[in-house]
Amino acid sequence: MTPVIDLDDPQADEQVIEACRTTGFFAVRNHGIAEQSLRAMRRLCIDLFSSDAETKRANSITPDNYRGFIPLGFFSPNRPEINGVSADGYEGFKLHWECPPNHPVLGQSPLYGTNRWVSEVAQMPETVRDYWRACDLLADRLLNLVADFLGVSGTTMKTWHEAPLTNMTLLHYPACRPGEIEASIHPHKDSNVFTFLYPDPIGGLELRNLAGGWIEVEAPQDALLVNTGEMLELWSGGHIVATPHRATNRSDQSRYSFPWVLVPNHDVVVEPLIRPRDGFTRPKMPVGAFSAEVWGTNWPDAVPSDAGHDLGSLDR
Repeated sequence: MTPVIDLDDPQADEQVIEACRTTGFFAVRNHGIAEQSLRAMRRLCIDLFSSDAETKRANSITPDNYRGFIPLGFFSPNRPEINGVSADGYEGFKLHWECPPNHPVLGQSPLYGTNRWVSEVAQMPETVRDYWRACDLLADRLLNLVADFLGVSGTTMKTWHEAPLTNMTLLHYPACRPGEIEASIHPHKDSNVFTFLYPDPIGGLELRNLAGGWIEVEAPQDALLVNTGEMLELWSGGHIVATPHRATNRSDQSRYSFPWVLVPNHDVVVEPLIRPRDGFTRPKMPVGAFSAEVWGTNWPDAVPSDAGHDLGSLDR
């Protein structure tokens, strides 16, 4: 059972750290994100993916702009350890932290910039920005907790996220019809600090347990799912775990989700901040290069570079 933590509980801070160390997945209540905002985001996903083909084509991602629609079945894992896995069976829409005009980091990476907003979808910028602000506030609280655990100040941790490569993908997993391949995303670890995810009532999110089996992630409908990523795992020297997970839609209804992914500044280099646990050996992760590799290796026929910054490996 996924741990469920009430953030108003006096013991919540200790419970969050314990969940980060043991499961890497937990659900939080009293998270500060209004139910109205969560409903609006889900409605936005439904409206957005109901757009016609021309709207999707005109607002699609390109090699130079990782913002906009991701066509159904477009991305592939492209990783040696899961050769033979077909392209992911979802369509998406990619959003990034909106970098203010003339900001000093603007030229550091094409991942900095402004988002595409689909004019045919009512209130899209307002809905996303309202949700994003609430996620930022929740992230600030969790970052303060892990900063204390890692022996750095909250101010230092906040500085590492002042111009973040934080992003969000709106996702649509089509209904499963007889004779068709189930809509899914391949097994992976998240390559970031924290991911926030509002659970779809259809279910379908599974994590891999220590025995190698897959178990469904269950969470109350008034809770928000949080999972830890590889960057936090590395900062902690392996004391915090990034857990492999996957999503599959086996139902006859569409499944929607909108994971918000916390990533530090482009120029941050992630490395252990405390003594690693025995047997934990991982190279440093330069956030900018790593993020560019994650983006690049999603494209069809792309392969990881020699830098070793592949997407969410499951073998470490």
